[in-house]
Amino acid sequence: MNNKGGTIGVIGAGAWGTALAVLHARAGREVTLWARDARRASTMLISRRNDRLPGVVLPDRLRISQRIPDADIFLLTVPMQHLRATLALLPANDAPVVLCCKGLETGTALLPPEIVQNRPTAMLTGPNFAHEIAALLPAATVLATPDADLRARLTAALKTDTLRLYGSADIMGAALGGAAKNVIAIAAGVVIGAGLGENARAALITRGLAEIARLAAALGGRAETVSGLSGLGDLLLTCTGISSRNYSLGLALGQGEKLADILGRRSNVTEGVATAPALVARAATLGVDMPLTCAVTKLLAEERNVAQTMAALMGRELRDE
Repeated sequence: MNNKGGTIGVIGAGAWGTALAVLHARAGREVTLWARDARRASTMLISRRNDRLPGVVLPDRLRISQRIPDADIFLLTVPMQHLRATLALLPANDAPVVLCCKGLETGTALLPPEIVQNRPTAMLTGPNFAHEIAALLPAATVLATPDADLRARLTAALKTDTLRLYGSADIMGAALGGAAKNVIAIAAGVVIGAGLGENARAALITRGLAEIARLAAALGGRAETVSGLSGLGDLLLTCTGISSRNYSLGLALGQGEKLADILGRRSNVTEGVATAPALVARAATLGVDMPLTCAVTKLLAEERNVAQTMAALMGRELRDE
């Protein structure tokens, strides 16, 4: 991080990127929001609005560009499957990258921090809906990096009056929590959409957390990370909030809609769809049992319907918790 005054480049003009850009611009910081699509960038520049985040007016001080800025800090909010290609577009400097995307890369089953090379890296993740962050409603999130000095500098540079940052050295545990919760949220939506009840959703969330904890431990993560904001906190929000894209997708699946139809009418990415099979693959290499994640993967692939999925889960061999 150099001495240019702490400029921030938000890379990705979806709902989450726009919300973070608005948040920091309103905090008085020098922020540039990068949009890959030139037409989108031009429209936002003229209208001072983004249809990915309805009802939010973009502050006048927020710069909008279709060119990657030369910033002191980069917040990467692009969809997970575009992360590797976007990293290659960044200026070749030592500006730290703060990963704000959640998921695993299809094919490699790598988490976001595992894709970044030769740059100072941190992970920003927690129970945060974009529209509430942009509205300056109070929230908390985790900024994770094993580099204590970088963690302190980024926390000072990115804290605001409405978004409280908690530091963590466990970047892998934080990244896994943000990825895996999307899959469990799809399952939670299916349960409610199919009319299976609140008892079933509570059980599913709890056992989903246990799955995440097992895989986190296998990846070298910490139990307290899974129990904190980037684990349990994000899981609770995503499994109960109708604003969650993953939960709402599961809700529609539970009500009998087809996955292709649901995705066909969406402009935003639902990360849990690609994350589920990647998580299954990653867990298999480590010998970690993840029955809920496997069940969601088979449901999304239409290998089982909802009734068959629930029967398979309820019929598993009994065991101590």
